[in-house]
Amino acid sequence: MTAEYQVHGAVAVITLNNPPVNGMGLVTRTAAVKGIQQALADDAVKAIIITGAGKAFSGGADIKEFNTPKALQEPSLHTLIATAESSTKPVVAAIHTVCMGGGLELSLGCHYRVALPGAQIALPEVKLGLLPGAGGTQRLPRVLGLEPALNMIVSGNPVLSEKLPALFDEIFAADADIVQSAVAFAEKIADARPLPKVRDRKVDYPNHEAFLQFSRNTVKAMSGPFPAPLECVETVAVSVTMKFDDGMKFERERFLHLIQTTESKALRHAFFSERTASKVPDVPADTPVRSIKSAAVIGAGMMGGGIAMNFLNAGIPVKLLETKQEALDKGIATIRKNYESSLKKGKLTQEKLDQRMGLLTSTLSYDEIGQADIVVEAVFEELGVKEAVFRKLDEVMKSGAILATNTSTLDVDKIAAFTKRPQDVIGTHFFSPANVMKLLEIVRGKETGKDVLATALALSKKLKKTGVVSGVCDGFIGNRMIEQYSRQAGFLLEEGALPEQVDKAAEKFGFAMGPFRMGDLAGNDIGWAIRKRRYVEKPEITYSKTADLLCEMGRYGQKTGGGWYDYKAGDRKAYPNEQVNAMIVQHSADLGITRRKISDEEIVERLVYSLVNEGALILEEGIALRASDIDMVYLTGYGFPLYRGGPMFYADTVGLPNVLAAISKYAKGHQGQAWQPAPLLLKLAAEGKLLNN
Repeated sequence: MTAEYQVHGAVAVITLNNPPVNGMGLVTRTAAVKGIQQALADDAVKAIIITGAGKAFSGGADIKEFNTPKALQEPSLHTLIATAESSTKPVVAAIHTVCMGGGLELSLGCHYRVALPGAQIALPEVKLGLLPGAGGTQRLPRVLGLEPALNMIVSGNPVLSEKLPALFDEIFAADADIVQSAVAFAEKIADARPLPKVRDRKVDYPNHEAFLQFSRNTVKAMSGPFPAPLECVETVAVSVTMKFDDGMKFERERFLHLIQTTESKALRHAFFSERTASKVPDVPADTPVRSIKSAAVIGAGMMGGGIAMNFLNAGIPVKLLETKQEALDKGIATIRKNYESSLKKGKLTQEKLDQRMGLLTSTLSYDEIGQADIVVEAVFEELGVKEAVFRKLDEVMKSGAILATNTSTLDVDKIAAFTKRPQDVIGTHFFSPANVMKLLEIVRGKETGKDVLATALALSKKLKKTGVVSGVCDGFIGNRMIEQYSRQAGFLLEEGALPEQVDKAAEKFGFAMGPFRMGDLAGNDIGWAIRKRRYVEKPEITYSKTADLLCEMGRYGQKTGGGWYDYKAGDRKAYPNEQVNAMIVQHSADLGITRRKISDEEIVERLVYSLVNEGALILEEGIALRASDIDMVYLTGYGFPLYRGGPMFYADTVGLPNVLAAISKYAKGHQGQAWQPAPLLLKLAAEGKLLNN
């Protein structure tokens, strides 16, 4: 049973009990319906309470049943709500802590609602590309009124119970016992008749046509490629113009339409992928984790400072180490400046700023960081530099400390071998700016202890990051794939495109920024340094020399005021540079290439399918545990459009045979050797399977 039944005097109490958030799974729905029926059959029972065990009334649908037959099996959520609403005895929803989605829709089907203050109330379905599908769009406006209900449904954001007095018949004191208080309330209204039903109320809003048109215009302008927000407006609108039952039919039609859209499938894929990413097959959920109560960061540059801020934001004291006082002072000043910027924007209070800066100390001596539970190095990306750091850390760090490297491309196993404790070494590849970007690639070395990996995954959640596990290879998941993407971008320049066209095509597809704007932001000199290493280590891999010529011009990007584009002080806008474009055209001539007109479709296919093809190799080699992990890397670290679900999900929606047909076509062109189809792509396409199976 996942709903417990008890009787308190003349009041039956049905407690939903399906941890962690009392999701409305089939077993829970069945038990709740049986509980109501049992109470109706007992003459001694005069009223019924529905509440939730633990830390939620109900978080809504049981995510474990999404996209399975159980989600629609009887009794459905509609049936449970109808059972409560049609009860001949009053049904009271006793709400605490969390009441969202189907949980809120169930409460709206009850005759009365009571709550503790501080409960988070929401209909968040829009965040999954859906709309509330069990009466939320029709009942909430009848209780709250049209405007506040529409705002809640279109945003999906939670509102505290005490800010919604119209929703509740009574809000108890903060320290009240929810069940005892609800029982006392139920005893008072036990004989009240007729029983109030939300469905019988009218939505009264003067001049609703003008308000709804304003809402349509506003939502359309803000929702971009996502259809759900506008569908929410249209479905809430019929709560004013249609009878309740007709409105419910309309809601059902629009819900079933949205659930089939690619955008909703992409959002649901991202939702589940984020939760799956923390699961590692050979590291059970009960693996012991090490306590992380203090941290040290080596290097106070932009990356080191950003990493330090993550720990400070989570309330973990940080000791920042540099080799020179000047660099240390500059790093600390930058951290303070970042926090002060948040303060000015109202995202941080002065108290929080002082608290976080109070957790930060600095040092020029390795001897002063030895007691930290974890140390993260963020020094220059060169193996000799990393070696010196890790040999020193091996000397000074206490037993059991985790030694983490923020390398973005280097061999974590080689770095671990510089110590006598390779089991304590792990890669923690933060993405720049580290205090903003959500992705944390967690690189598991061959000797990394399971407890160290489990600790890193737990820490990523504490730091509010999406932790994705990668095996050891050059560039791990994200940078190994982006190298192929960048190679194609370079070849496109040689063949006839200019940076502005490539970037615009990528951004129209939905990328946060195109490859050349991204290069200017990250620093073109970083890619240059990596290519120089590749020219020696992997001479068989060809690159366009255009980016090297750009760097030889001293154009490293935004930090030098110019890269592929020009930049003005205080202005992040990219302005095309005639000299750079002339260099690109001349380089094509020097190579003997006749420049041609390249379509935006070709640009997008070459950029995206290069990611897909390399991702399939990474999957086949076991570097990534699953295709959805690759998608999470690109959604949270590289600006891949969320509504397309990540490169691997996108390939599945396009169809793997279509992806392979495009790869085959481009393999016949300039630099065709860059297009060797991944064996896994060929295999899955032949079998009619997907990358995300």
